[in-house]
Amino acid sequence: MRRFTGDTLLVATHNPGKLEEIADLMSRFDLRVVSARDHDLPEPEETGTSFVENARIKAHAATQATGLPALADDSGLEIDALDGAPGVYTADWAETSNGRDFTLAMTRAHDALIARDAPQPWTGRFCCTLVLAWPDGEDAVFEGRMEGTLVWPPRGEQGHGYDPMFQPEGHDVTFAQMDRWAKNRISHRGRAFDRLVTIFE
Repeated sequence: MRRFTGDTLLVATHNPGKLEEIADLMSRFDLRVVSARDHDLPEPEETGTSFVENARIKAHAATQATGLPALADDSGLEIDALDGAPGVYTADWAETSNGRDFTLAMTRAHDALIARDAPQPWTGRFCCTLVLAWPDGEDAVFEGRMEGTLVWPPRGEQGHGYDPMFQPEGHDVTFAQMDRWAKNRISHRGRAFDRLVTIFE
């Protein structure tokens, strides 16, 4: 697999929290980590129907615009009893006229499970797909998953998104009840990064 030999990594995100998490995960390397926001890049329309398609759209748009290697991720929650939904539409379930509301999104997921009379435990997983793209058009894909169960009512104040209703396998607390940095080490994103970092070592 192609090795990363540059000194700057562009993270194709406008989300300061996500940039901070990724910078922390990459802190073991002598790299300058910058964001799409730092370069005033527009957010490309995510028209893919899979995590890898959407991550590729973001990574290639950023690398072509800047000439820097660009890393993008697309993540989401798959609930087995909902046939894998919300999946790539995980963030869309939170969209409102006033921005994203993940309390609404979690309620929507819970209501859908109740409407289907889905038996507990409600199993599912968080998925993360990372795509690292180079300016010459080559890219590499790294994936991570965290299996778990959906709980109700939501628990915890840490994390973001659907974290308060997701209890990872092997734990008795939700992602939102974990220390943020400890969660990052074991999460779906952390697992994808464990695969990614092999090309930096």
